[in-house]
Amino acid sequence: MLHLTLFLIFGAICVAGAVNLLVQRHPINSALSLVVVMGSLAGEYLLLGAEFVAAIQVIIYAGAIMVLFVFVIMLLNAGEEERAGGSRVALLLGVPGMTIGSLLMAWVLLERSGTQSVMMGALPGPPKIIGWLLFHDFLLPFEVTSVLVLIAIMGAVVLASHPEPSQPRKKVD
Repeated sequence: MLHLTLFLIFGAICVAGAVNLLVQRHPINSALSLVVVMGSLAGEYLLLGAEFVAAIQVIIYAGAIMVLFVFVIMLLNAGEEERAGGSRVALLLGVPGMTIGSLLMAWVLLERSGTQSVMMGALPGPPKIIGWLLFHDFLLPFEVTSVLVLIAIMGAVVLASHPEPSQPRKKVD
């Protein structure tokens, strides 16, 4: 009963942090909301018995990746976001699309999820086995993901950089 209560509390904190991430107007506040989401996910992993994944979640994502995000935000000198009027097309297509997608996902999770019990030791758990899977069996997806993150950061820097106005050249005699 205690585990279920803590699981629901961490889940509520995670959802509240994700909603706050979307609602914030300042990028630094959004990044801090993402840290809250990462921390609550680490709590969820602890409750599920995945201590290694919880530690990695805190060290890598809430630590290193978020420091990188904050560094990029500070580098780009991103100020408060300007609010624009909403699009009618997005409202007309987005709300029904999200409703249908949410209902479909809920149906799949309730009807098709594997809720049967799993024998202890049946799933990979020790860090040595996880490291072997990550750097041997799943090396290509791991590297592709890291390259995509690097490209996304470079694209954000290029898109947010302001070109300097061109100055007329002075003639040197």
